Amino acid sequence: MRHRIDVDGMTCTGCAAIVEREVGDVGDVTHVAADHEAGVVSFATPHPTTGSYVEQVIDDLGYVVTAHTSD
Repeated sequence: MRHRIDVDGMTCTGCAAIVEREVGDVGDVTHVAADHEAGVVSFATPHPTTGSYVEQVIDDLGYVVTAHTSD
């Protein structure tokens, strides 16, 4: 399952790198990519519920999740 999370507050490549690392540490998450310019974090999971854990990780880092879609 592919996820796309829209995020406010990532302002540089360093922010994106931190988000990628922390999201990548969540169990079952693969193919993480964060784009600070677009304000998007994308990743894949085998379980749909993992997306809510990722939202919490992003929130805990101080960024604001504005939308979350999955397919």
